[in-house]
Amino acid sequence: EKIRIEIISFGLTESRIASDATIQQLFVECRLYNFLAEETPLSLPKPTSGQRIHYNYSNVIYVDKANNRARREYLKSMLLKPDLHTDSLRFTVVSDPPEDEQDLECEDIGFAYVSLREIFQKQRDIIEQDIDVFDSQDDSAVIGKLKVSVEALNALRSVYEECKDD
Repeated sequence: EKIRIEIISFGLTESRIASDATIQQLFVECRLYNFLAEETPLSLPKPTSGQRIHYNYSNVIYVDKANNRARREYLKSMLLKPDLHTDSLRFTVVSDPPEDEQDLECEDIGFAYVSLREIFQKQRDIIEQDIDVFDSQDDSAVIGKLKVSVEALNALRSVYEECKDD
């Protein structure tokens, strides 16, 4: 009755992000549709090319019937209506301005996605897998790799069984 998300580490490829001196600190936000956004509690120094920064951040999204009906209904509709463009967890890599420049805004620099529907179709959770992070200004350019785990299969199976009962 829960989805566990772990944001393990992030590494940059050669990209405009790697060479942009104004981007110094990075944190990662994870969002499930429009319900929930969680972010890593720390922003870490931008890694140099070939290195990774390690967040080792874990979060649980509860989807039990008793307390989280809206999230559960969303998961049901996602499994039943495959045309939704909302079947993914979205990870956003965000540039955090340095402390001495707090007037600057946080800036989304890249996005990565994990499809919950795909986890259900393949009947396989994602464990410590690198996923591509696409440039927020050019979604055909990969700026890095985000290592994540998404354990959702049991929750999705439970929701699916419930769909069959309805």
